[in-house]
Amino acid sequence: MEGRIHSLESFGTVDGPGTRFVVFTQGCPMRCAYCHNPDTWEMNGGKLMTPEYILEQYERNKPFYKAGGITVTGGEPLMQPDFLIELFTLAKQKGIHTCIDTSGIPYNPDNAVVIEKLDRLMALTDLVMLDIKHIDPILHKELTAQPNHNILKFAAYLNEKNVDMWIRHVVVPGLTDDDKYLFDLGYFIGQFRNLKALDALPYHTMGKSKYEKLGMNYKLAGTPNMDKQILLEKKQVILQGIKKRRAEMNGTD
Repeated sequence: MEGRIHSLESFGTVDGPGTRFVVFTQGCPMRCAYCHNPDTWEMNGGKLMTPEYILEQYERNKPFYKAGGITVTGGEPLMQPDFLIELFTLAKQKGIHTCIDTSGIPYNPDNAVVIEKLDRLMALTDLVMLDIKHIDPILHKELTAQPNHNILKFAAYLNEKNVDMWIRHVVVPGLTDDDKYLFDLGYFIGQFRNLKALDALPYHTMGKSKYEKLGMNYKLAGTPNMDKQILLEKKQVILQGIKKRRAEMNGTD
């Protein structure tokens, strides 16, 4: 079994709890306007690597990962479920904490094969970091060129499977920072008992140079970096939505 891998990172500090070994998979069906890794989009790119090889690289710095583990990100890791199942099977045999950073876009509740593989994979997964790009279906498709209905269903699936979930949301000035939609996002995720954390991430322009090198058009040219103070205010709006939903569920609203 081999997976298509874009790159490996030895010391990831923003990819789940603790210091982590990060596997960047190759291939993604999303076309997010602010993606800073467009070189991971191509499905047939990257290098072929075995799970055994990846764990050998992990073992080289194992002492640094005591409070961390392995995170598989992308690209879109769920495009390669068989590879992840094999990788995480070996990882759990070694007692390694496993995390997937995903957009959730490959989830399809009407495909029995997809669900069977995901069921097996989730049994081996300690944490899913789910990137919800936009809560509004129309704006989500404009932003990513993909619908969000199955992504939102994937959040419910993770709750059903009792897999710990961190929600990530990139706050882009003039694009994903509207208070109504931020509150709606919070209200949606507030229903899930497996929600363990919320990351509101600031949009930055560091990926722009990569588009230029690849000869690609950068859709958000002219969009400024997200101000960190404003970001904190926007995160509070999401938290208000969470609190509202939970108060209703507890009958205290």
